[in-house]
Amino acid sequence: MKAVVLAAGEGRRLYPFTDDRPKVMLPIANRPIMEYVIEALAANNIRDIVVVTGYKEETVRNYFGDGRAWKVNLTYVTQEKQIGTGHALLQAASSIDGPFLALAGDNIVDAQSLSALIDSQQDTAVLIEESSSPSKYGVVQLRQGRITAIVEKPPQAETNLISTGIYRFQPSIFSRIEDLLQEGKPHLTDVVCQQAQDGEQVGAATGTGTWMDVVYPWDMLQVNAQALRAAAPRRAGTLEDPVTIRGNVRIGDHTVIRSGSYIVGPAVIGEGCEIGPHVCIFPGTSIGDNVVIYPYTDVRFSVVMAGVTIGSHTHVSHSVIGAGTAMGSHFTARHGTGFMEVENVLHTVGDAGVFIGDDCTVDDQVTVEPAVAIGHRSHLGSGAVVRKTLPPESNVM
Repeated sequence: MKAVVLAAGEGRRLYPFTDDRPKVMLPIANRPIMEYVIEALAANNIRDIVVVTGYKEETVRNYFGDGRAWKVNLTYVTQEKQIGTGHALLQAASSIDGPFLALAGDNIVDAQSLSALIDSQQDTAVLIEESSSPSKYGVVQLRQGRITAIVEKPPQAETNLISTGIYRFQPSIFSRIEDLLQEGKPHLTDVVCQQAQDGEQVGAATGTGTWMDVVYPWDMLQVNAQALRAAAPRRAGTLEDPVTIRGNVRIGDHTVIRSGSYIVGPAVIGEGCEIGPHVCIFPGTSIGDNVVIYPYTDVRFSVVMAGVTIGSHTHVSHSVIGAGTAMGSHFTARHGTGFMEVENVLHTVGDAGVFIGDDCTVDDQVTVEPAVAIGHRSHLGSGAVVRKTLPPESNVM
C-alpha cells in the first residue's frame, strides 16, 4: 500500500509562524509535524509515499529529501495553487495504482490508529476520533458504523466524533474528485460526503485518541507538551556540577548546561545549546538546536525554536519563540487570559504568553501582554510594552 501526504498548505491561522515555513514544518518536541506522520507510516510498513507540496515547498523537500533517513521512499508533486485538499490529492493521481492512504502532513498521528484504517474492509474509510472541541472540525454522523455525513465546523455539534482528515481510498476516487472540482467542490470532505449521499459505504475506523492537530498558535503548546511525554530521555553534551535534572529530559549533543541550572521534564533541549548558569527549564518545554539562554532566566511550558538567544533575568511562560529571534535581558512574557483575532474571529485564549515570529530583535526590559503575536523580523526597543498583535517587520520604540 502507498500513501499520499498532503503538505502544500500555508496554515494562515498559525500566524506568525507560517510566514517562514509551511504548517507541516512547525517544530513539535524539536521535530517537524510531518516527521511524526512519516514515522507512523513507516511503522506500518508503508514505504512508498507521495508528498504533495506547494507553499514554501523547498523547506519540506530540503529537510526530508528522498526519505532514506526514515527508511521510506519519498517522491514529490506540486500543487501550484492551494485550492483544496481534493485538488491537492489529485496531483498524485499518476503515482497511485492501488488502495492507498491519504493524510495531512500537519497532524500528528500514531501508528496504531493508521493500522486500524489500513485494516478497514471498505474501499473508502475515514479515521475518526473523539474531540473535546468538535466544532473546530468536521463532525461525523454515523449509522450502523458507517459514515452518512460530515458537517464542517457546525456552530453546535451533535456529536463529539470528528473526521481527522485521514482516509483510505481506491484509485477510482480521482475521477470523483475531478467531477466535484467542476462543481466548485475542491475538498476531500466534499468527495466523501458525496459518496455517502450516493449510497456508497464509507467506513469509520476509530483512532486511539492520540491524534493531534495544531490549528492556532496556542495549540502548539498543548501538542508540544503531549509529544514530549513520549520522547525518550537522553543526556548528551556537558553538564557542569551542580546541575539538577528531574523527570524525562532529553539533551542533545554538544550542548552545555552550566552550573546551578535546574531542569524538570518532560522537556527536550536540542544540539549545540548553551544553557546557564542558573537557568530553570520547567515541564512542557522544548528548546531547539543552537539556543543560548543566559543566567537567571526561566522558561516554562514553551516552544523555543532553533537559533534563539534569550537574555538574562528573563521570564518566558506559555510562549512560542520563533527561530533566530534574539531577546535581551529582563524580558517578561506575561501569561494569562487574552484575546487573539484570527481570520476576523476573536478568540479568548486562556493561559497564553507571547507568540514571537522568526528573526525578531527584542531589546532589554521589554514586556509583552498575554496572547500577543509579533510578526517576523520585528524590532522591540528597550523598555517597550506591547499590548496588541503586530504585523511583520514592525518597529516598536
